[in-house]
Amino acid sequence: MAVTTALKQLYEIDDVQWLEETVGLLKDRQFDHLDLENLIEELEDLGSEKKNAVSSLLEQLIRHLLLLEFWEMERENNIGHWQAEIVSFRTQLRRRLTSNLRNYLSQELFSIYGDALVYVRIKTRFKVDFPASCPYTLEQLLDID
Repeated sequence: MAVTTALKQLYEIDDVQWLEETVGLLKDRQFDHLDLENLIEELEDLGSEKKNAVSSLLEQLIRHLLLLEFWEMERENNIGHWQAEIVSFRTQLRRRLTSNLRNYLSQELFSIYGDALVYVRIKTRFKVDFPASCPYTLEQLLDID
């Protein structure tokens, strides 16, 4: 019990040290000494961070695809930049995606598209007619070709 209490106090002072000690306890299979409350919180945060990261990358990808496809007035000046960003976001997504995160993006595509749409409408000063619903499937969005 004293080890768990000390670990809980350490979490409040130095979360990196707490993590190192928690990993050590797990490796040594000293499960009774774990600070489960904070460990569960950290694992939940980790899952949320991964979801936020891939959502953000997908939103950026959609923004640049929409600008490339529909903002004709700026296409010539920005085509190289937009295309490079599209490749970059797809590459970053490919490196991060697991089947669970892919399923998450599939479920959230409508919402992510809505966020991207708000951005591009403001960026283009509402002068471009973007599709109200996502014109791309998740497979198309992730396809590097």
